[in-house]
Amino acid sequence: MEGTPQLCDRLGMAPMVTSAPEQVTDAITYHGEGPCWSPHWGGLRWVDMLAGDLLTLHEGEVSRLHVGEVAAFVRPRARGGYVVGLERGIGLADDPWSPPGVTHIVWDDPAVRMNEGGCDPAGNLYAGSMAYDATPGAAALYRLTPDLQVTTVLSATISNGIDFSPDGRHAYYNDTGTGGTDVFDHVDGALTNRRLLRHGDIGGPDGLAVDSAGNIWTALNGGGTIRCCAPDGATLAEVEVPVRLVTACAFGGEDLQDLYITTSREHLEDPEPAAGALFRVRVDVPGRAVQPFAG
Repeated sequence: MEGTPQLCDRLGMAPMVTSAPEQVTDAITYHGEGPCWSPHWGGLRWVDMLAGDLLTLHEGEVSRLHVGEVAAFVRPRARGGYVVGLERGIGLADDPWSPPGVTHIVWDDPAVRMNEGGCDPAGNLYAGSMAYDATPGAAALYRLTPDLQVTTVLSATISNGIDFSPDGRHAYYNDTGTGGTDVFDHVDGALTNRRLLRHGDIGGPDGLAVDSAGNIWTALNGGGTIRCCAPDGATLAEVEVPVRLVTACAFGGEDLQDLYITTSREHLEDPEPAAGALFRVRVDVPGRAVQPFAG
């Protein structure tokens, strides 16, 4: 699975998937989400969202840490520890292995929960929400500065994956309710000039990650597929996973060439045996080190 010759020439590094997806864990999550590789905790961490747990994979073993009613996403902090998305805000921990010692509420509506997040090159946190019943327009994407000043960036339905181009000039964002991946210009710390990059077409765009060549890898929830697109939206590669509800992906491993994939069995009456498991596939274009939260 490789890009067209034109894209290879233009980008210099068009990705190839060099193995079939490997199932790394049993089906241990109900709604696995938000994988994040960091040396802060020695490997991969992800969430069992509606259980309120952080899961850590280290040397083949998985540990759980309960942090609240909801655990929506996790990112390392530049000063150590981590930031985690909680039901209606964020939690801050000073070390990787303890529950959050400080919480910061972003909204007070109990019908809306946190869903996904990520950091910009300056270390600001972008955190997005969704209504429990997915009411259109009831959610938002927020920007939290290192001193926890909150700005509402835009309204949304199911605010999902967000990541930035390697040069920091563009942001890629999935509001699953729109059915597509959008791209913004990132200018002076603001997201501007929003436009559609690519329709999901075989599933709802969920989590995403940008590799070191600037290509965008998106989990297509309901379609059992991770799709890699060039910055112009053209398909470069696809990874088929034996689970319909793929939720997110992240680069990890010592060389950042392992693409980890989280899955879910949420609301499924007939889940696949592996629904809720963690998967991994090798790619030949590495990812990038995760951007920590500067707060």
